[in-house]
Order: sequence, then structure tokens, then C-alpha cells
Amino acid sequence: MDIKLFLQIVGVVLGLLYLWLEYRADIRLWIVGLVMPVVHGALYYKAGLYADFSMQVYYVLAGLYGWAVWHNAPRKGASAGAIAHTPWKWLPALVVGYAVLHAAIYGLLVHFTDSAVPFWDSLTTALCIVAYWMLSRKWVEQWLVWLAVDAVSAGLYVCKGIPLTAGLYVLYSVLAMAGYLRWRRQAAR
Repeated sequence: MDIKLFLQIVGVVLGLLYLWLEYRADIRLWIVGLVMPVVHGALYYKAGLYADFSMQVYYVLAGLYGWAVWHNAPRKGASAGAIAHTPWKWLPALVVGYAVLHAAIYGLLVHFTDSAVPFWDSLTTALCIVAYWMLSRKWVEQWLVWLAVDAVSAGLYVCKGIPLTAGLYVLYSVLAMAGYLRWRRQAAR
């Protein structure tokens, strides 16, 4: 079996498990989130998606951070570790953070790699960083950021010849909408 095919299959299985755990707001998502980057990192490197490859290091570190935040959240009280909407005061910082990350990653890809898709690779990578941080805060709107990432990534992965992973991201897009609706209902309670 081709290594890219094998990595795609394992990545799809881990990705589905991760998304199911995220949908349920289950802390075990962070454990799967520590294994999945190793598989996806190897796949993205083979496919020449260097920003996505380097992003996997961030995912491991962010996974440790997210697990610690969720694990150490207060267990009692109405707002203890609760799902909530993104505070309005955070929106400018999130937008500026995204723009700075996108520009920096794009510059690195253009000047230091042979990436054929530096704009799109840096776009999805910068959005992933923002979305993952929002997830660590249990903010509902992280699902909308993931929806954008998933839709762009699906097309990007088709272009890069990793169709099973592209299919996973199409499914992620559908599930991101379901997750958004579920978390929005939970935040309203």
C-alpha cells in the first residue's frame, strides 16, 4: 500500500474520532489531538504542504495547552468550563492575529519553500491557529472558523492529490455546521 494512502486512511479514522469528541465537548479530543498531528504531518510533508506540515508541531503544543485549560477548568458553578459565544472584545484581536499569521506564514512559504500554493496553505494554517485557540476557550464560533478551513482545505487537498483527506474535510465541513448548531444551543442554556 502506498504510504500516502495509508497515512490518509489512518488520518481519516483519527480525524473522525477527534471531531466526534469535539462535537460532544469531550476532553479526550485533546488526546486524539496529540496523535493525529504525527500522521497528518507525515502526509502533508509527502504532499508538499509545508505550512500544513509545520502546523502539526503547533497542534501538539496547542493540544497540550487545550487539555490543560479544559482539565483545570472549574468543575462547579454555572459557567464552569462552559461553552460560550466569542466575546465581542476579542474579535479585533482575532482578526488582526489571523492577518499577521497569514502574512508571516505566506512570506515564509514564498521565500523558503517550493510551495505551489503558498496563499491557500498559509490561509488555512493561520485560520487553524485561531480556531484551535478559540476551541481551547470553548467558544461557539470556533466552528465557523473551522468551516472556512475545512471548505478551503478540501479543495486544496484535491489539487494536491490526497483525495481521501479531501473527502474527510468535506465531511468536516458538514459536521462543523452541526457542531456549531449544537454548541450554540448549549451556550444558550
